[in-house]
Amino acid sequence: MLLYIHIPFCDSKCFYCSFNSYTKKHYLKKEYIKALLKQLDFELKKIKKNEIESIFIGGGTPSTLEANYYEEIFKKIEPYLKKDIEITIEANPNSVKKEWLRDIKSLGLNRVSFGVQSFDEKKLKFLGRAHSSKEAISAVENAFSVGFENISIDLIYETILDTKELLEKDIKIALNLPINHISAYALTLEENTPFFNRKDVKKDDESLGYFIAGLITKKFPQYEISNFGLYRSKHNLGYWMLKDYIGVGAGAVGFYKNQRFYTQNSLEDYIKNPTKKEVENLTNEDLITEKIFLGFRSIVGVKKSILNESMLKRAQILIKNGKIYEKDKKLYNKNLFLADEISLYILQ
Repeated sequence: MLLYIHIPFCDSKCFYCSFNSYTKKHYLKKEYIKALLKQLDFELKKIKKNEIESIFIGGGTPSTLEANYYEEIFKKIEPYLKKDIEITIEANPNSVKKEWLRDIKSLGLNRVSFGVQSFDEKKLKFLGRAHSSKEAISAVENAFSVGFENISIDLIYETILDTKELLEKDIKIALNLPINHISAYALTLEENTPFFNRKDVKKDDESLGYFIAGLITKKFPQYEISNFGLYRSKHNLGYWMLKDYIGVGAGAVGFYKNQRFYTQNSLEDYIKNPTKKEVENLTNEDLITEKIFLGFRSIVGVKKSILNESMLKRAQILIKNGKIYEKDKKLYNKNLFLADEISLYILQ
């Protein structure tokens, strides 16, 4: 069982961001955490002690909350945690202080993921980021200095500003920092964001994905389309294995067996009724489709036993053409960037 905790507060809203986050509702922090604790009480009754194997605290910007806000959360969930649990928290360089990192680590968090996006000052401003390159480097170094062994950074590529020279410089700086994981995402233009419908922000150049992966894999192996690391996140892998997970917080999503659960997006509505959720029932065909897409986009792979006869025939064609390969009754993708095309071909 995985646990996702959503913190929807941000100091500023990036121009590409479509996540459920708010910059002008910090006055609701205390009420929000009270509601989140109520939902946790409700959710934890359904599971056994020592069952949670990974936690991811995302947002929004979790580092906008003082460390003491997390104390009661971890006091409540402590009996449910496995001994070797991975606990990740997202943070933005502009809102992270060394003392905060030290306090967070003392609560048991053992992995931090920084939203860096780039080390290029012009690109940071273009994306609407609130930090500088120097702040990003200092944040990573501070996390390492207080004892975090597992540190990840996010990078964005395929902006209109990107050149191979710029990306090469970004990766060079990243790989010289005390990190063991990089998530590199192609810019996507999401609805209800300042970037949506603009034609002067994205560079549609698939070669940049291969270029950036080639640079990162010199040090960090790729284990999913956008993820590279000497350390592989248990939480990330859990999602791609389609493991059950609890989602708490406004706009969080949960998954159990054949159902997906959606909490309310509105902060005010969530605070009033934190256990109210919409339920999506998934058919067996839905679950097979998800397992195929998730398996081929990562090192998880796809079990042959879930494929029907026609799917297996198409899989054999892909094997003969060197696109995928079989090992221990599972199928694996040789080129993760072609995951969607491979999945759609098998599912047709």
